[in-house]
Amino acid sequence: MSMQATATIKDTGDLLLEQRKLSEKQLEQVRRSQQRLGIPQHQAIVDLNYASEEDTYRALAALNHLDFIDHSQLTLTPGVLELVPVKLIFHYRMVPVSLVGEVLTLAFGEPPRQMELGNLRLLLGKRLKVVLTTPSSLHAVLKRQFGLGAQTIQRLREERGLTDASEDIIFDVKSTTDDKAVDATIADFVDQILLEALRLQATDIHIEPYHSSIRLRYRIDGMMQTIPVPDALRQLHETIASRLKIMAGLNISEKRLPHDGRIAMKTGNEEYDLRISVIPTKHGETICLRILGRQSLFLDLEQLGMEPQHEALFAELTQLPLGLILLTGPTGSGKTTTLYAALAHANDDTRKIITIEDPIEYQLEGISQIQVRQDIGLTFSGGLRSVLRHDPDVVLIGEIRDNETAEIAVRAAQTGHLVFSTLHTNDSISSITRLMDMKVDPFLIGSSLVCSVAQRLARRICRHCLEEDTAIPDRVRKEMAEALKIKPAEIKASKGHGCIECNQKGYRGRVAIYEFFLMNDEIADLIVPDIKTGQLREAVRKHGWRPLREQAWVKVQAGLVPIAELQRLTQRIDFQKTATGP
Repeated sequence: MSMQATATIKDTGDLLLEQRKLSEKQLEQVRRSQQRLGIPQHQAIVDLNYASEEDTYRALAALNHLDFIDHSQLTLTPGVLELVPVKLIFHYRMVPVSLVGEVLTLAFGEPPRQMELGNLRLLLGKRLKVVLTTPSSLHAVLKRQFGLGAQTIQRLREERGLTDASEDIIFDVKSTTDDKAVDATIADFVDQILLEALRLQATDIHIEPYHSSIRLRYRIDGMMQTIPVPDALRQLHETIASRLKIMAGLNISEKRLPHDGRIAMKTGNEEYDLRISVIPTKHGETICLRILGRQSLFLDLEQLGMEPQHEALFAELTQLPLGLILLTGPTGSGKTTTLYAALAHANDDTRKIITIEDPIEYQLEGISQIQVRQDIGLTFSGGLRSVLRHDPDVVLIGEIRDNETAEIAVRAAQTGHLVFSTLHTNDSISSITRLMDMKVDPFLIGSSLVCSVAQRLARRICRHCLEEDTAIPDRVRKEMAEALKIKPAEIKASKGHGCIECNQKGYRGRVAIYEFFLMNDEIADLIVPDIKTGQLREAVRKHGWRPLREQAWVKVQAGLVPIAELQRLTQRIDFQKTATGP
């Protein structure tokens, strides 16, 4: 594309739309997300996984009149690397690529500001050429070259007057708590761990000490991934643990008992809540941080990944005057995200909405939210009674855990309230038997339950390394054809072979898979104390219900989810079909 053509294009999304890498509908959703979160458009495109990082940043480079280099061109040579101090590399998030004459080429993950370039020219004393690469490529190079804690080790060496990188940092960990310089360095390292987790969209951070090493792992897309750190960080583990305890207001001197606490964190315009759990082990305290309160939580029904007919149905459910709507699935299946999207859609000036949650994961404007406090007697059931006296139209109960909460929720749904909640069951039909296990009257279930939705989060195929899966087993092909009502020859599937953008995993991001069960009079009449889940499944199939596995084949046919991921998620639901595997 010529420079004249790009001059008339304002945003990255417009260029990707011209290149047919984005659809009009996707670009509209990108703009809504961009406006709500206050982030650049190219970041919104990557976050929503609508285009690959490389396509997006190539477009961004073209709009900024910069050259783009991919991961294969981003090689660091010792001679060029020595021209730029390590602290500048980390501070400006760039790497030196080559030196030709007096021109030093620097690769950035984001277009730098002119003021930053002016500072770098003065500090490096050279003419600079700026090129753009993807953040994934830049982070991969920095990790491979330095490791996540390299900046910490480098600064500690400088503070101790050590200049040779081969020299070890040897000091008494206990004495470092009085050393303000070391404390500041450790604080920066802890911030680095947290920011890296946010960048990778991790849900949990695990810091685990062993005899001679420390292991840092992030849970990304539901799976644990190890992050490389220098071996020398093992000596700093106690200091790191103390820093996190101080941030959470915990007792740093108590190392024999488990601790639980919270840390409030802000980066840019986004606020986060970190739930910290510390448990003692043989080699020191192991730490787990759960990241809550993401503002980038999807609050748009169109971004959840529902099929069009399910999206339209769910939008209708949020506008009902009364009834009980349940979301079911295991921990980490995205139930809370779907609930918040439902509340955001139901939220208008004509309705009073109150939630009672544990914990409050996201603060919604215009909605009254209550945090459960077991220590002072504020439970789901006790709080729910008070909520119902507060004249609400819509009520969200974070989770139905016991008979008392279930009973109140069901009765509230009958007395003019629209009630949303979650249950831990394997599928949507099991919510009926689960409520009966909680001693809820079958008649009340039939008259109050409007819809039960089961969901899972499936890892999405990386868009950058997506390729056709040519080895579809005959049994799977036949099953897909029956579920999708198409010919076996029309069946197709995709997979990711692994690349720099997905850390060689073949997956990047997740997409939700939904199973809807709608109550009607015929099914309500079947709900008696001795009814079995299997009997209910047979009955509701006649009314259009389809299990999660059958619904998920649509995502496989569309090239969003690989066959292997669907087998991993649904084999417990439909064991007979998947026990042998494809």
